[in-house]
Amino acid sequence: MADTTTVEVDTDVHDRLAVLAADRGLSLRAYLAELTAAQENEAALARAARAFEKALERPGFREGFARDFGGLASHD
Repeated sequence: MADTTTVEVDTDVHDRLAVLAADRGLSLRAYLAELTAAQENEAALARAARAFEKALERPGFREGFARDFGGLASHD
């Protein structure tokens, strides 16, 4: 078993998290692990999006991307 630690939260927060976990058929521990992974993924996607936006500013990047990947989606 992995090392564990205790996190103190308000009883109301604990109860709300427990309900959300139960609704998904998960233990609170598993639900918190799932939330953590989702937040890590969201942060990584945000970093990647910022890096891509910055790359778009480089000369020739848009043309190379269009050549290799079929262009950029339009933002309507």
